[in-house]
Amino acid sequence: MSVEVDNREYKVWAVDDVVYGPVSLQTVLEWVADQRILGGMWLYPMDTKQWTKAADLSELKAALADAAGSLDEEFADTGPLVVDLPLNALRKVKALDSMNEQQLGRFVQFMEIAKVERQDIVVTQGDPGDAMYLVLAGRLRVRQLISGRESVLATLGVGEFFGEISLFDEGPRSADVVANETSTLLIIRTDRFHEFVETMPEVAAPFLLAIGRTMGDRIRADNERHKKGLIMLQAAKDR
Repeated sequence: MSVEVDNREYKVWAVDDVVYGPVSLQTVLEWVADQRILGGMWLYPMDTKQWTKAADLSELKAALADAAGSLDEEFADTGPLVVDLPLNALRKVKALDSMNEQQLGRFVQFMEIAKVERQDIVVTQGDPGDAMYLVLAGRLRVRQLISGRESVLATLGVGEFFGEISLFDEGPRSADVVANETSTLLIIRTDRFHEFVETMPEVAAPFLLAIGRTMGDRIRADNERHKKGLIMLQAAKDR
């Protein structure tokens, strides 16, 4: 076995639909021996940057042959050591619903996950934009403070996202975003997004299209509100 493979690290897409890791080759071999990793499971060697079935990784073939067994209840109740992210939670995000499982698995490598508590300020109006946020759990509000009073512009729930303009323009935030309750967020930093687009354009394309559709819907909704406001203003003047 080469030194390069000896030093390889992996993420493991487990049967509970969670990505674990990165972990060392030694840990992966231990999980194979414990039947935590089976030949049909997907692994992500960090140096190859692609998902591969465990059975197709040459460094695991001997260990898998020795472990030769099938998934049972005991295995299902045994979790690996480092929990990263439940991939089925991504299905709740509108911008990701066009991705297949492999694309989601690749996409999540560029993301961070964070939990915020009630009344935590996630982004602050005027600060430089450096990330986009996707809501996996909880509820947040978009607000502006006008003469010290809060004006709520929108409420964001599970499956929605905000800060997407930061991926294209690192200008100042146009409003605060505050957690109404304990919430779980998926974060993609601008620099990681650029890396994502460059290295995985075929995965980035459906994500960008989904963002574009949502931004278009928001612009049309804003135009409609503006139109109604002008009509109401004109009606007030005509009285």
